[in-house]
Formats: sequence, structure tokens, C-alpha cells
Amino acid sequence: MSLGPHGWMLANFALATFMVGLTVTIHFGGLLALLWLLRERGRRFRPNESAAGQGAVILFVVLGLVATHTIEIWLYAVAYFLIGGMPDFETALYFSTTSFTTLGYGDVVLDHHWRLFGAIEGANGLLLFGWSTAFLFSVTARLRALEHSWLEREDRQ
Repeated sequence: MSLGPHGWMLANFALATFMVGLTVTIHFGGLLALLWLLRERGRRFRPNESAAGQGAVILFVVLGLVATHTIEIWLYAVAYFLIGGMPDFETALYFSTTSFTTLGYGDVVLDHHWRLFGAIEGANGLLLFGWSTAFLFSVTARLRALEHSWLEREDRQ
């Protein structure tokens, strides 16, 4: 592709805008699915639920978040491979993982035409991990509040 410098910048922004929109939408859907599953389980949650039961809920949420992030990372890897930014899919997946997690080893680099797209993946990953952390904190706080409520109810009986 023979784009001028402004053409490459526009291509980076266009692809990055699409990918950020896609991954944010997927993330939102993943969090909604986790909330729905937690509410369904919450209807059957008993006040005398064990610490192991609460731990299982947290583990379920963490694994759900890992699955959501994995989908997002793989989508970026597909994009890198399709634009020819990486020679093979395994390298694209490795680069995407280190970029999305903001680890950025630097041992694999994008063609200079797509550097901006790679940098935006890092910013996108940082925001999505922050959103996941807030969600996990919220679930944990809610479990602690429920536990406190259950203890008060037991004390009154």
C-alpha cells in the first residue's frame, strides 16, 4: 500500500477506532453477561453460604474476565495479521498480548506504518483492565456486604 504519511495516520486511526469500539462493546457485553449470571445465581444464594461458595463466585468472575480479555486480545491479533503487520498469527498474538497488557517487551515490533495502532491497543487494554478491576472490586464488595447482612440476621435469631 502506498499511502502518504497522513494516509497512514488516518488508516491507523480508522482501524484503532473500529477496534476500540469493538472491544469496548465486547467488554460491556461480557460484563453484562457476568452480571446476569451472578443475579441468576444470587436468587439461589443462601444466607449461610460458605466462604468456599463466595470464593467460587469470585473465581467465576475472574475467569469470565480472563475469557473476555482473551477474546479482545485475539481480535487485535487477527487485525495485526490481516493488515500484514506481523509475519504469522503466533507472532501477532504474542505482540497483541504484550501490547494489550501494556507489558510491551519490544522484542517484536510493528512495521513503522502501524505503530500508532499498536500504541492505541495498549491504551485500550489499560482502560479495559481498569474497568475489569472496578467490576471485580464491586462484586467483592457486594459479597462482603451480603456476608455482613447475613451475620447481622444470624445475630438477631
